Amino acid sequence: MKLEGNKLRKPRARSLAACALVVLTLGACGRDPQPTEAVRTVLVVQPGAAAGMAAEAFAGEVHAHQESALAFRVGGNLVRRLVDAGAAVKQGQLLAELDPGDARLQASAAQADMARLGGDLERYRKLVAQKLISQSAFDAQQAAWRAARAKYELMRNQDDYTRLRAPRDGVIASRQAEAGQVVAAGQPIFLLAGDGGREVAIGLPEARIRDFHTGQPAVVELWSAPGKRLPGHIREIAAAADPQTRTYAARVALDGAMAADAGLGQSARVFIAGAAGGGLRLPLAAVQRGDSGATVVWLVKDGKVYQRAVRLGGYGEDSVPVLEGVGVGDWVVAAGGHLLREGEAVKPVDRRNRPVAAGTR
Repeated sequence: MKLEGNKLRKPRARSLAACALVVLTLGACGRDPQPTEAVRTVLVVQPGAAAGMAAEAFAGEVHAHQESALAFRVGGNLVRRLVDAGAAVKQGQLLAELDPGDARLQASAAQADMARLGGDLERYRKLVAQKLISQSAFDAQQAAWRAARAKYELMRNQDDYTRLRAPRDGVIASRQAEAGQVVAAGQPIFLLAGDGGREVAIGLPEARIRDFHTGQPAVVELWSAPGKRLPGHIREIAAAADPQTRTYAARVALDGAMAADAGLGQSARVFIAGAAGGGLRLPLAAVQRGDSGATVVWLVKDGKVYQRAVRLGGYGEDSVPVLEGVGVGDWVVAAGGHLLREGEAVKPVDRRNRPVAAGTR
């Protein structure tokens, strides 16, 4: 009878275990699954690795290599203006004329005086040969004739100075006088841009002027042709800073035949290679204000972001030089740092939306 009791207990235990398993299974199905946090995708760059950030950018304007302010060497009434702004001119071409009346009268009077003294000199020469006058009297007459000749040449030059001619081939960049105007000697009438090359006028910051030197390579991008880069170099740097802007005026000469693509007065950006901090720059959007008030950026290491304090240089138009805090091989969040938190897992991608393996350096 005891054996039969054991046989009855085993089926009952198995039934209880099966019921418990069903209850646990139903309970697990009734609970909601724990939500998984989405990994944020962030755009990252390396200092100086982005296109156009490996050089300092400066705004400038295209000028001619040789620019001459053309003026009359004498004053008078401007009676004729033969060219206007934008006209192409050749060397020696007549550009404008003053009223030549007074200058021609003075030249005619000087010529007549010289002719009269020249005739007297010939008579004195014959008389001194015949010993009828002294040598000193002849020498005095000869000196008077030479003075009259010099005065005539001067008056003749004054007459020629009433005509303004182009000193070289080029383009009239601007005009500052009109026919009928009385102008003074040396007053600019035209600005001539010579055909001897093109260059861009820029201003270099006073604080970093020692980072630049003549002959330093540069690249010029015209605003009218974005993406098209023209080679050049720094041709000259002013010896003193401008008292108002506190920048040093500089000229960047365009090299090669492509310089002809730059029109006078066009706006341009100049990228100067090799400037201090030029190879370690970050977008302005990458810079954030940290919890302690320090300037920081977000670094990506092993799939997580961490704040890093940095020391920056002078802010540029769209980027800033990083003097301390990050290295060339670091991956820095380029934008959206205000949405991140310390140690957050992220998915870094570059500007082409390609995944980046940002590991520990």
